[in-house]
Amino acid sequence: MTRLLSMLLSSLLLLQSLHLSVTDLVQFDELLEHAAYHQKEFGDSFLTFLDKHYGSQKEDHERNHQEEKHDHEKLPFQQVPNQVLSHTQLFIGQRFFWDTPQPRKESQSHEYHYLLQTSGVFSPGVFQPPRHV
Repeated sequence: MTRLLSMLLSSLLLLQSLHLSVTDLVQFDELLEHAAYHQKEFGDSFLTFLDKHYGSQKEDHERNHQEEKHDHEKLPFQQVPNQVLSHTQLFIGQRFFWDTPQPRKESQSHEYHYLLQTSGVFSPGVFQPPRHV
């Protein structure tokens, strides 16, 4: 069952990435009928038919054959894919409090005591361990 579902979702993703819709698949029979009409009337091969309706000859064919305009609107793959980019910005109002730090209460008992041991490498420089003041 999961394989079937993953195959269906993968095929849907493929169709959407190729900008195909279900209406294009339903209108595919109109494409075959119109190709048969071009074969019968003009003697066009299927590749010539595709070139006249989807290729370099499309503008000339639409200009010269206005009577077929109604049939051309029924052909699949005629819609231009819309690419909608939408940027949503969400600003959440948040109050910033600029609190001054509270003075630390010094405890009288310290948990640890650090005794400075002088060693020649670290004693005069920046590399000093933290000190409790």
